[in-house]
Amino acid sequence: MQLVLISGLSGSGKSIALNVLEDVGYYCIDNLPAKLLEETIQFLADHGYLQVAISVDARSGDSYQYLPALVQQLRQKLNFRLLFLESKTETLVRRFSETRRRHPLSNDHCALPEAITLERDLLDPIAQLAHRIDTSDLSANTLRSWIKDIISLQDARLTLLFASFGFKHGIPLDADFVFDVRCLPNPHYDPLLRPQTGRDQDVIAFLEPIVEVQEMLNDIEAYVRKWLPCFMRDNRAYLTVAIGCTGGQHRSVYLSERLAARFSTSMQTLVRHRELM
Repeated sequence: MQLVLISGLSGSGKSIALNVLEDVGYYCIDNLPAKLLEETIQFLADHGYLQVAISVDARSGDSYQYLPALVQQLRQKLNFRLLFLESKTETLVRRFSETRRRHPLSNDHCALPEAITLERDLLDPIAQLAHRIDTSDLSANTLRSWIKDIISLQDARLTLLFASFGFKHGIPLDADFVFDVRCLPNPHYDPLLRPQTGRDQDVIAFLEPIVEVQEMLNDIEAYVRKWLPCFMRDNRAYLTVAIGCTGGQHRSVYLSERLAARFSTSMQTLVRHRELM
């Protein structure tokens, strides 16, 4: 069985993720109480379901507290993907205001921002075990694309994700490591390079000969290679290395692409460019 478990904050895009999986042939279950997870998986396996996606979140109520322990038990029996979707509080407030839907933890005594904070704290133990996806600045189409990229990966011990971003738009919530490359020469100040990105040949030709750029590239690579075995021993499925420059268009994109290329010869890698979506 290929199993995908989805959890995350209300309003972060779990329904979109589940719909993507249903579209590609997964049998999907939304809002399953956590206590029923193990027996549901066993039932589906016994009846020949080969691709299954299950969403478990704060709507499970008190039974959600059992989910981290259940995940640890399941990992001893199955290879599966655990995805956790999250967003910044201000983004979630805006989404709930636009849709006029009620947050599952809000009530007469708990305003929306407080309910989001409460839910974030409640779900944090499972977030620490999952591949986290920050959907704050993602369109629905981009999220669909990212979900498809993840499920297309072969089962592997660890997938290394390099993500570029712009500091002026905030640090990604799902980053495990964050490297600041704003100290490097900026192609933005060249009018010919400004509209281009770190994937374009002109920008590459600008950055490639700069000694500091190559030193930064080598140092980040050395740091990640040094600590990667620790994350592998911790049975992590994903490790997200975020590279940030001012706007997330030139330097961070270039370095993320180069790092992914260097690591792709020895392990499974993904590249994401948040500000280019």
